[in-house]
Amino acid sequence: MSFTYILFDLDGTLTDSFEGITKSFNYALKALCGYEENDQDMLSGIIGPPLRDLYIKNYGVTPELAEKLIEKYRERFSTVGLYENKVYDGVPEMLAALKEKGKVLALASAKPEEFCVKILRHFDLFKYFDETAGASLDGSCDTKEKVIEEAVRRLGLTEETKKEAVMVGDREMDILAAHEKGIAVAAVGYGYGREKELKACKPEFFVSNVMELEELLLH
Repeated sequence: MSFTYILFDLDGTLTDSFEGITKSFNYALKALCGYEENDQDMLSGIIGPPLRDLYIKNYGVTPELAEKLIEKYRERFSTVGLYENKVYDGVPEMLAALKEKGKVLALASAKPEEFCVKILRHFDLFKYFDETAGASLDGSCDTKEKVIEEAVRRLGLTEETKKEAVMVGDREMDILAAHEKGIAVAAVGYGYGREKELKACKPEFFVSNVMELEELLLH
């Protein structure tokens, strides 16, 4: 099957952002709660989902404290953390090949859009994207479903043209949110999601590396 419209997640799909996100996450925890998270599985699990929900669910903080933690997190991430990041090998070449093939590319990330744009510009990837949709800083657009819905709106997709679209992501929420919006999914196994959990969500496609992803998307 050939796809015209390709929506990409950012963390764990285009870039390896583990260092910047986890250090900023612990920066906030240490400052406001007096401790840090050292469990590697827990730290891997924070990459992707909205941090506000994670602070409340995993650490039992109040919604008010969660907001303060988010502010503290952004204090470090906006100036340091977003650059503690690296592009996966082969991603720039893949994006260039997709654009040359005439594909329409959009970012659909649960990370605040302002940070998404800075990261894409920093790594010279912004030029490949027709649209860049991310979460809002005020929390009004803070779920993957809302972000994908916004990306679909900006691309002007209809129920018919959504059949020509695919969401590329590395977490279960990417699969579930895209399916809720009627979009097929290509799950990637090189990010932060576990293969067993990803396949349990029944993505239409599963790839193990960037080379396989490029081959799939260029069809």
